[in-house]
Parts: sequence; C-alpha cells; structure tokens
Amino acid sequence: MADLRIDFAGIKSPNPFWLASAPPTNSGYQVQRAFEAGWGGAVWKTLGDPILNVSSRFAAVSFNGQKVAGFNNIELITDRPLEVNLKEIYETKKRFPDHVIIASLMVEPRQEAWHEIVKRVEDVGVDGLELNFGCPHGMAERGMGAASGQVPELVEKQTYWAKEVAQTPVIVKLTPNITDITVTAEAAVQGGADAVSMINTINSLAGVDIDSWNTVPHVAGKGAHGGYCGPAVKPIALNMVAECARNPHVNVPISGMGGVSNWENAVEFMLMGATGVQVCTAAMHHGFRIVEDMLDGLNNYLDEKGIESVMDIVGKTVANYSDWGNLDLNYKVVAQINNDVCINCNKCHIACEDTSHQCIDMLKDDQGNDILKVREDDCVGCNLCSIVCPVDGAIDMVELKTELPAMTWNERQAAIGATGNCSIPTVK
Repeated sequence: MADLRIDFAGIKSPNPFWLASAPPTNSGYQVQRAFEAGWGGAVWKTLGDPILNVSSRFAAVSFNGQKVAGFNNIELITDRPLEVNLKEIYETKKRFPDHVIIASLMVEPRQEAWHEIVKRVEDVGVDGLELNFGCPHGMAERGMGAASGQVPELVEKQTYWAKEVAQTPVIVKLTPNITDITVTAEAAVQGGADAVSMINTINSLAGVDIDSWNTVPHVAGKGAHGGYCGPAVKPIALNMVAECARNPHVNVPISGMGGVSNWENAVEFMLMGATGVQVCTAAMHHGFRIVEDMLDGLNNYLDEKGIESVMDIVGKTVANYSDWGNLDLNYKVVAQINNDVCINCNKCHIACEDTSHQCIDMLKDDQGNDILKVREDDCVGCNLCSIVCPVDGAIDMVELKTELPAMTWNERQAAIGATGNCSIPTVK
C-alpha cells in the first residue's frame, strides 16, 4: 500500500484530501465528522468579524441530467462569533491531533487587524493559516476578499503583515477573477507566503427563472453575482495551478482546488504541481464519506504504477505544459473509425461535416452495409469526432509518422527572422 502522507509547507497530513473553507467546515461538529470519515485536513470556514447572511444563497447548474455540474453561492464568511469558532477549533484539534486544521482568515486590510486575528487563532493550536483573498461577493464590497486579492500590492502587504506575527505556515488563497493569477501568486511569495492555494470561486450568475424572471438564487426578488465552483470549473482551476507551478517565481507549495470530485481529479492536480487538494462541492453533493473512494482509488492507482509515495507524483506533468509557440507544428494525428464497434449514429459525420473539416465519408462495405471512413489526408486531428462519439472504442486518434522534423512556431519564426510571437503588427 502506498504512503499517502504529504508534507505541505511543513504541515504533515495523513493524506492529501482536505476540505476547503466553506459550509462543510462551518463547525467543530462537521469537521470532526469529516475526520472520522477519513479526511486528512480541513480549512475552517473563514474567520473574521461575524456577518449576516441572506436567504436563499445556493444555486446549481445541471447539464444533460447531471445534477450539480456547477455550483453557485452568495454565502459569506462565518456568521458565528470568533470565540465560538476558536473554542471548537481547540476542541477538534485536541481530539484529532494528527489531522490538519487550517484557519482561513479575512479581515480589513490593516496591519493591526491581521496581527490580532493571527495571534488569536494560533493560540488555539491551528496547524496553519490561509489568508482568504478570493471571496468574490459581499466581502469584496467591504474591501476584503477578492477586492484585496485583485491588487498585487495589497496581497503582498497583507501577507507580510500576517507573516510578521505568524508562528505557523501562511497560505495565501488566490482569486481566479483576475487576468493573470501568477501576478498575485508572485506578490504573495514576495510577501513571505509559505504556500498558495487556488482557486477560489469565479464570479457568476447561476441562471434566470424564465417564468418569474427572477435570478437564481434570488433574495426577495433581487439577485447578485456569486461564486462558481464544482466540476465545471476544474479546467480553469487546473490551468491556473499549472501556470503557477511552472512559474519559477512562485516557488512555494500549491494547494489545488476547484472541481475536485474524485481521486482521478486529485491525481491531475498533483501531477500539475499541487502538493494536496481541497474539496467542497463534491462533499456538499455526496457527503463526507466520498473520501473513502478517494483514498481507495488513489491507493490502488499508486500501487498499480509502482509508486511508493503520493509525494512522488507532485509536479510530474509540469514540464510538459508550455506555451502554444512551443508546440510541434509537424506532429500529426488522425481519426480512425472502428466500424466493428461503430453503431452508425453518424454524430461524428455530422459534427465533421457541419463544424470541422468535412473529412468523414459515408460509404458501403462489400456486403452493402453503411460504414464511415476518414480521409486521413484531409483530417487535421482536431479530436471533434472522438469527442462527440457516444461509443467507447469506436474512434481512435492515431499518430501518423511524418518525414518532417519537429518544428515549433517559435523555431519557425526565428528561422525566418520574425518576431517569434503571434501578435498582430501595429499599423502605422
């Protein structure tokens, strides 16, 4: 059995699965239930001055019958007194000393405020601090959360203030509601962050009720943008983790989150540079016991690969992630249809004919049966046909060997003496 223990910025955890700061970590009762189920750690729901929440505050996006493909919320940080949260953190850590408790913090951008809350939460025995610079609604209107997280100077300054008094590792949670997340990640590192976590939720509106014309959710007929998470945001989160992991100036551990729903997702995030993952929506959808499948699946995966420790997979795919200009222009794959598996639904033909490169022909075989065949000379290897195909194994994407040497766009531009970028020249 593989070793699932991780060392995250000096924080030892029995496994890489943590609950993210959110409704599932609102109380000691919940966090203790989670630890009993097998979660390695929990980031306590964000502490600060208690707020007033609204009702209702959750919404979900379903797709093709799949419930909670995406999740939206307009909930704020803790609405319980700081003293109550601190008492429960102390009691939970005392009962589960080997499990990780991280305190998520959000206060006004003042040095004194950061000093005070850091000292108070560390007094009850937390393993680390997560500075919440990501909440996109409610708190941002008060100058906190994403309002701070979108300004690199504020990220750096507030991280520095926390580090001035912190005795435990400081993690900075970054907002995705920004053009380039590496800029704020670098700012966090400049401020002394021991690690970064990403992504927080994305600005969103879940939907509009076309009968009542109210937003979803609504509060007495009024709506506001919220934070989007769940499986739908995983590709965005994975890219942002990868961009930070390959940035030499973001040389600290990364806690990855955003759509992590199973052990496979966790492996993806860890391969792309995350040391561990945080989970929220999947736990809200299915309950704490989903971690059992995550642990079993990760264990089996590592055993099958002959990998002794989960830490050994961290960042293994980062070197393969680059810029478009570094991709081989002469690499070629084509689609091949396996007609013994194909059910002749013709979805591939329709997709290719209407929206791609018109390279799939409808033919007859020797027995007069309908078959589909790809004209490989015209196929550009876009993958669309294999994506829309409903039958596993009916279409393979196959590499074709060419006599051309590997050549990237950047190499091509350098060879012809061009600028080496894809920008449109300015007309003077």
